[in-house]
Amino acid sequence: MVNKVHHLLVSAVAAGCVVVACDSAGTQDDPSSFGVTGSGGDSGSLNQRDSEVLGSSDSEVSADTACKKMDIVFVVDNSLSMKEEQTNLASNFPKFVDVLNKFTSKNGEPIDYRIAVTTTGIDVNVTEVISGKNQPTEVQKGENGAFKTTTGMTRPWLERSDANISSTFTTIANVGLAGPSWEMPLEGSRRALGDRLQDTNKGFVRDDALLGIVYLTDEDDCSLTKANITLPEGSTCSAVSEPTGTYTSFFDKLKGVRGRWAAAVIAGQTKCKSTFGSAIEAKRLKTFVTEVGASAIFSSICEGDLSKGLEEALNTFNTACKSFPAH
Repeated sequence: MVNKVHHLLVSAVAAGCVVVACDSAGTQDDPSSFGVTGSGGDSGSLNQRDSEVLGSSDSEVSADTACKKMDIVFVVDNSLSMKEEQTNLASNFPKFVDVLNKFTSKNGEPIDYRIAVTTTGIDVNVTEVISGKNQPTEVQKGENGAFKTTTGMTRPWLERSDANISSTFTTIANVGLAGPSWEMPLEGSRRALGDRLQDTNKGFVRDDALLGIVYLTDEDDCSLTKANITLPEGSTCSAVSEPTGTYTSFFDKLKGVRGRWAAAVIAGQTKCKSTFGSAIEAKRLKTFVTEVGASAIFSSICEGDLSKGLEEALNTFNTACKSFPAH
């Protein structure tokens, strides 16, 4: 096997173009344990992160500028170490959809959302150098950004109006454990929203929708753009990985401006252990979140319950949607 930062990757959650509807008493009408902040009316108060991003009060945010649509992509690590994480993620998806269904625009209309799932698996041929000699090439195969589907789906993504959306979402998010050991969450998302928009994922991205990307992994990112890689002796995949700035630039160009897309990473803040097992520090993914800035969030996969990371993703996308800029 290649001397790699073995299972590196990503995925995980995102959503919430605007706010959660509130009842007449001002409390959130939230069917789950997710503590999403905000309110469905113009008088709702912002949380601290909202204020930092917008630099104004909620009443100053125009309903004409806040987005009404959201395109969400989950990039889920499908390597061998991810069994517990995938199970926990799947158990939280129904609550995630319930909360998303409660989101309304500034005009009080339900958010028009799409949800898709892909993996961290990318085709790559890796040759490791040991004792000065090239070892047999390891051939790895992946989805290369193609969205996952299951029986009954009429398109490679889910929409609000689809029947049984929670159970279908749970099914496609069960991506399995047979993926490559060189996980590439960033490259997986780039291909899903780049190359694959020309074929299998065609039509997913809408110009007037906030793009939200959720990465879930217990490893770090090892994204490569070349099909054939020789790993220098004694080095990890970071020695040959694509700079993280390649991916922030790609999404800026795709959406026209930074504020029209947002990201959430659920991975290792540090090397840690939990009921899921162990995770390594996701240094490259932390760098990616820092580069993205206010419209990105990094949550720890070692919380023992992924509902917190999903909640933080929803709050981040909610805030980004409120300040959705024009081109």
